[in-house]
Amino acid sequence: MTPIQKGLTVAAVQLALVASLGAKYAMDRARLPRVWTQTAAYDPDLPIRGRYLSVRLRVDAGSVYKNMPSPKANRFSFWGDLRDVKLSVENGRLMASPAEHPTGLQVARWTNNRGEEVTALSEPVAFFLPEHVTDPSWRKPGEELWMEVTVPKKGPPRPIRLAVKHGETFTPLDFK
Repeated sequence: MTPIQKGLTVAAVQLALVASLGAKYAMDRARLPRVWTQTAAYDPDLPIRGRYLSVRLRVDAGSVYKNMPSPKANRFSFWGDLRDVKLSVENGRLMASPAEHPTGLQVARWTNNRGEEVTALSEPVAFFLPEHVTDPSWRKPGEELWMEVTVPKKGPPRPIRLAVKHGETFTPLDFK
């Protein structure tokens, strides 16, 4: 086999690997549940961050913290009360329920600076942005950033697209 043939063989194998991964994600988007969920602001404060938005996804986790008092007012620490969970989609909402064994997914709750109780996944989700787009996490007062995700049986949700909610108006963001 000549060096050119070897190079073409390696390129074909790499192309097949990438194409199979793309096909898997496309099939997952078609068959797995999808849901819009509100985001909770998170900035990793990394100097070499790249062009992506890092947010935590808010979840409905009522059964996870059942019969437990709410977090103390003015408690901004995110790492207080982590719980292992499994995720599902019910009635158009991202739900977290207690896991029987470690899943690698955890939720935490805290009281934000407006006094609202927030429950979100502890690990942030990265949404990669085109180079020319301004940071969509900077919202005007009264606006909320939402993310559409697919929810696999195992592992974290996979981001699809972003939207802004202002009052009852819900506008998906187009980054083309």
